[in-house]
Amino acid sequence: MLHIIWSIIVGFLIGLIARALMPGVQHLDFIMTALLGIGGSIVGGFIGRLFSSPPPGAPFHPAGICMSIIGALILLYGYTHFMH
Repeated sequence: MLHIIWSIIVGFLIGLIARALMPGVQHLDFIMTALLGIGGSIVGGFIGRLFSSPPPGAPFHPAGICMSIIGALILLYGYTHFMH
């Protein structure tokens, strides 16, 4: 249960950072911002694993936060350009 709450909080923070870095106005509420960050973490983790895998026994990928923000920016770009 704590893992889900932690994922929502970190996802929300990643979503906020991505929204701050993306120019323009995005009309996203708390839930959509959290989903943006969680989805960005998934996309960023996939991209990060394409280039290198984390060391054995590591709890997370070393470039996790940066790749999560990049993944969230990719999703936000797609959302703003293809959904509106």
